[in-house]
Amino acid sequence: MTGNPSYDPSPYALADEAAAALAQATGIERHDLALVLGSGWLPAAEMLGESTAEIATTDLPGFSAAAVAGHSGRIRSIRAGDKNLLVFLSRTHFYEGKGVAAVVHGVRTAAAAGCRTIVLTNGCGGLNPAWSAGTPVLIEDHINLTGTSPIVGANFVDLTDLYSSRLRGIARELDPSLDEGVYVQFPGPHYETPAEVRMAGILGGDLVGMSTTLEAIAAREAGMEVLGISLVTNLAAGISDQPLNHEEVLEAGRAAATRMGDLLSRLVPKL
Repeated sequence: MTGNPSYDPSPYALADEAAAALAQATGIERHDLALVLGSGWLPAAEMLGESTAEIATTDLPGFSAAAVAGHSGRIRSIRAGDKNLLVFLSRTHFYEGKGVAAVVHGVRTAAAAGCRTIVLTNGCGGLNPAWSAGTPVLIEDHINLTGTSPIVGANFVDLTDLYSSRLRGIARELDPSLDEGVYVQFPGPHYETPAEVRMAGILGGDLVGMSTTLEAIAAREAGMEVLGISLVTNLAAGISDQPLNHEEVLEAGRAAATRMGDLLSRLVPKL
């Protein structure tokens, strides 16, 4: 990156710069598949394959340090069979106030690094009382309530099959117990009110959280095939009478890490 204070690259050019720096730092010219791990999912990365390199996000152009507990602020390159995986152990959330381009910079960097498929994971609240903490749910569609989009200019992107039905089919073949649901992203950082959760349900939502939808849109724009997996870490506000707190979200993620790691390790070779 240049030191010129007037230098203001487009988000796409900045992703190209980050991908070039990533290739140099990892010694891997192109990666095949990217994964973004949500809150508490970090232990699952250990089960994906052999780590060949790990760098801080701040070593690459356009990234900032992780600002949320449970996110490590690092990117790991993993060799799994014949695939090079690019695993983001943190993400930038919309509520951090860094702008939508920062939120999707990792996704655009992954695309520029050669990834044609991306797995987006998150920890979320569930509206289905049958989904206990630690239940994985495939995202079949989303509702974006952030009021913004990562796409720059009049670039109209089709989101009809945003969360790939093909990839969801592969996941269900591996684990027929997997349910599917519609993910609703709220801006955050506060948790949703019971009334907002009821609204999400009326709109067709099954899962509520504060990430993923903007990343998915950017991935589709970049031509990537998207698989979304939510880990229900708690029942959403009003579904149960239990208060919500971030530590419990992280603990539920850690408790389910082995199952998530097993699912992802079996899933990745087939993507």
